Amino acid sequence: MFKVKGFAAQSATTPLAPFNFERRDPGPHDVQIDILYCGVCHSDLHQARDDWSNSLYPMVPGHEIVGRIVRVGAHVTKFKAGDLAAVGCMVDSCRVCEPCDAGLEQYCAEGCTLTYNGYARDGTTLTFGGYSEQIVVGQRFVAKVPENLDVKAVAPLLCAGITTYSPLRHWKVGPGQKVGIVGLGGLGHMGVKFAKALGAHVVMVTTSPEKGKDALRLGADEVLVSRDAEAMKKARGSFDFLLNTVPVGHDINPYLGLLKLDGAMVLVGALTALEPAPLGVNLIGGRKTVAGSLIGGMAETQEMLDFCGKHNIVSDIEMIGIGEINEAYERMLKNDVRYRFVIDMASLKAA
Repeated sequence: MFKVKGFAAQSATTPLAPFNFERRDPGPHDVQIDILYCGVCHSDLHQARDDWSNSLYPMVPGHEIVGRIVRVGAHVTKFKAGDLAAVGCMVDSCRVCEPCDAGLEQYCAEGCTLTYNGYARDGTTLTFGGYSEQIVVGQRFVAKVPENLDVKAVAPLLCAGITTYSPLRHWKVGPGQKVGIVGLGGLGHMGVKFAKALGAHVVMVTTSPEKGKDALRLGADEVLVSRDAEAMKKARGSFDFLLNTVPVGHDINPYLGLLKLDGAMVLVGALTALEPAPLGVNLIGGRKTVAGSLIGGMAETQEMLDFCGKHNIVSDIEMIGIGEINEAYERMLKNDVRYRFVIDMASLKAA
C-alpha cells in the first residue's frame, strides 16, 4: 500500500476537501498512473450530493482520467513506464460472463466495478477515483492515449466521448445519413464532433438558438430549434438517427416525429423517468426504435481514442485547479461551462 492525496466528499452536504488515503501496490497485471488531468462529469456532482440515493462515503470522484504510467506489474504487456494512459468509468468486471467475453465489460452480468463510488471485486473495498494523485488499475481497463492529442482535453473523452461514440458506432452512423444531436452540453458537443467525423449530415436539435450558433462552430451542418413548431413540423420524418443527450426526464414524443421509417433515437443522458412514455402510435407507425446506451467496452474505448487521434478530436474544456471544484459544481448546476471542466491535478500539491 502507498499513501495518496485526493479530494473527497465526506457526506452529501459537505463540500469536497483534501483527503488522504491508501492505494494498493500494483499487482502482476496492474499499472500505476500519475494522474495529470481529470475531467469533471455531471455525474460527479450527482454522486457527491447523493442525488441518486446510492452514494458511498468517503467519496473521491472522477472517472475521466489521463496520466503517465510510473510502474507496471511483472505480467503487464500492453504498457511500459512513461506511456500516456487513460482510465474511464470502470476499473474491473467479472471478466468471464458473456458480455465481458464479448468485450462489453460495461454490461457485465455481475456489474462492472465503477472507478469511484463502488466496491472492488472483493465487495468491501471502496473504489476511489481521479480527483487524486495516482491510481492503480488492471491493464485490461487502461487505454492508450495518442500522443498527438492535447492531453488535458483528452480527459473528458473517457466518459462524454465514449458515451456518445459507442451508440453512433453501434447504429452504424455514417455518410448519407441525417443525424440529429439533441442537447448541446458535455455529451452533445462530443456527439456533434463524432457524427461529423463519421461522415453524417449533422443537425443540432436544441431549445436555444444561441447554443445553435456554437453547434455550427463545432461542426454541425444545421440547427433545428425544437421550440419552433413550424420548423419541427417541416423536419418531420427526415432523420435517420437521433442521439438524445438531454440529462433529465422529458417528453421524447416530439423527437420521435422527426424520425424516418426504421429510424432510431438513442438515449444517453436521462437516467430518470421519461414522462410521458412514448406514444405507441409514434413507434408503431414508422417501425421506429427508442433505445439506450451506456459507455463502451475497453476495446471500443481504445477504438474511440484512436479515432480521435486520427481526426484530431478532443473536448472543449475549461481548466480549473482542484481548489475550485466546489465552485465548478455550482457553475455546472447553472450550465455555466463550455463544455467540460478539467482539473489540473498538479494543483493538488498546493491544496
